[in-house]
Amino acid sequence: MKQLKKSAKLANVLYDIRGPIMDAAKQMEEDGQKIIKLNIGNLAVFGFDAPEEIQQDMIRNLPTSAGYSDSKGVFAARKAVMHETQKQGVAGVTLDDIYLGNGASELIAMSTNALLNDGDELLLPAPDYPLWTASTSLSGGTPVHYLCDEANGWMPNLDDIRAKITPRTKGIVVINPNNPTGALYSDDLLKSIVAIAREHGLVIFADEVYDKVLYDGVKHTAIASLSTDVLTLTFNSLSKSYRSCGYRAGWLVVSGDKRSAQDYIEGLNMLSNMRLCANVPGQWAIQTALGGYQSINDLVCEGGRLRRQRDLAYELITAIPGVSCVKPSAALYMFPKLDPEVYPIEDDRQFFLELLKETRVMLVQGTGFNWATPDHFRIVFLPHEDDLREAINRIAKFLEQYRLRRKSRQ
Repeated sequence: MKQLKKSAKLANVLYDIRGPIMDAAKQMEEDGQKIIKLNIGNLAVFGFDAPEEIQQDMIRNLPTSAGYSDSKGVFAARKAVMHETQKQGVAGVTLDDIYLGNGASELIAMSTNALLNDGDELLLPAPDYPLWTASTSLSGGTPVHYLCDEANGWMPNLDDIRAKITPRTKGIVVINPNNPTGALYSDDLLKSIVAIAREHGLVIFADEVYDKVLYDGVKHTAIASLSTDVLTLTFNSLSKSYRSCGYRAGWLVVSGDKRSAQDYIEGLNMLSNMRLCANVPGQWAIQTALGGYQSINDLVCEGGRLRRQRDLAYELITAIPGVSCVKPSAALYMFPKLDPEVYPIEDDRQFFLELLKETRVMLVQGTGFNWATPDHFRIVFLPHEDDLREAINRIAKFLEQYRLRRKSRQ
């Protein structure tokens, strides 16, 4: 029988957030085991409900949501996004510059498909949110990872960015606030990235999905407010700040110098038309979310649930011998380091698969985020405090047993 094989385009695609470790966890659940999941930022399963006014607005509009919308999206939702960009200080955005999508993920894929030819390069952070690397590869492009410096609070290394620009570099991806590290970038750093993009004629792709998930009073600056003369594509959604992952409501905003990008924008329009439209019920949630009460602030302020869980996870994970971590200023994640002198891991996927089987705690290894060395992992601090404490205590015991076994062999 002739074997059907997957496309060669998938050869360099990696998405371990939903990869082999999750497959093993599903099998364990089918066998009756209860898994504590610290692998994915799916807020609803941890009791973070979408704001009720968003739910109600979708319900009220369901009778008129059976047909296609405009390919770029519902007028009222796009207008709300336009007003949001104005509040952020982003100049020159019109309704035609806004595309609504089935989450930001669809729009990320659309933007790379419209830009990249075979062999074109896109600069991506390491570690990164792996969808960006996967979308670049699927679009025929070559992902080139620039270093984010853990010793400098996971800030992008500007010298490394400059060193990796070639004649084939088309753009640079900036994930701020950052997934998986929880880092938030300063205005000075953002201005430096804009200056590099300006000098080399690069498109800026700004992934700002966590722009309202901020701790300790820090402020987020939209890079598009600093890049008025550089073509900038900004991606956001309702998934995180509004706890609406399953609604699949995201948006893309094109700003900056659009004069020389008309052909690229025509490509975006073509792909937007081809998929007909984003799911319409989710679009109706956008105007209410952006214009309504910002309940995310209650979760991230001192005493708020997300703030408490971040502090607890950081305290517990850094108490484990040989584990260090930069405390996140934003988002839902932290990216701890396993000291390679204490934990000399060769295959971190296998290591965290063994951890899953022994502890029933699911994590994602650092190489799943295109980090080059097997010495990091991502923690999602969404579970309730009791579950979080239990999960990290299990991780601590697993690592203690690892240290003891290694010591006994020496």
